[in-house]
Amino acid sequence: MSDPLNIAPRRLVPLAGPILWSAAELAPNEQMIPLGADHAAELAAPGGATPLLDALAQELRSRLDHGRGFALLRGLPPSGDAEAPLRALASRLGQAVSPAPAMGNRHTEACDALLLRVAEPAVARLRSAACIHNALLRADRPGLAALYEARGEPALPVFSYEGGVFAARWDDAALPEDRVPAAIAEALGEPLTLSLRGGDILAFNPFLVWVDRLPGAAMAAAREEPSRLDSPGFAGLR
Repeated sequence: MSDPLNIAPRRLVPLAGPILWSAAELAPNEQMIPLGADHAAELAAPGGATPLLDALAQELRSRLDHGRGFALLRGLPPSGDAEAPLRALASRLGQAVSPAPAMGNRHTEACDALLLRVAEPAVARLRSAACIHNALLRADRPGLAALYEARGEPALPVFSYEGGVFAARWDDAALPEDRVPAAIAEALGEPLTLSLRGGDILAFNPFLVWVDRLPGAAMAAAREEPSRLDSPGFAGLR
């Protein structure tokens, strides 16, 4: 049964490409980027040449813009200023921003790149927003169409597709479960579970990957140019 908040049907098509993934199909080498002592040395010596960090930022932009939407960076020692590497990477990914903290159960900070670093072992749970979109398309097309309409406070959609660019954001503090189709519970599916070590950095695009909140993690964020925040649907976040 469709959600009672459904609206007139709109033209909806299945999403495709690397943004569409499931936990079962991702190999470890598609999840992690190993970092070494040379990366740590460039991070520790600001002002000098940083060819490795520049190459890393280019790889991250590719993954976060239109790829899987996330990457686990592993290899940095857990000691030192936990936020310094995050700031250094964020500044290379775009304009560093300080988005208002999200209040719900997942990270929905308004940015194109969010970087989290844990000091102690933790578990991260990730979901492909595109995979959830397609599951809803199969299960409840009118209900999915309703999620393309702005609701909540501020009034924002959950899904947007503008100019061939997909974006998705569900702040369950602003738009609780009883305001979305019942089918979304099954569409969420099983998350990709990543076991994080102290010093690991999880980089992801909150508009492509929905990550359960990691309490206590150090954080840095960046807005790219162009940005998904420029889309009409999410202009209210700027």
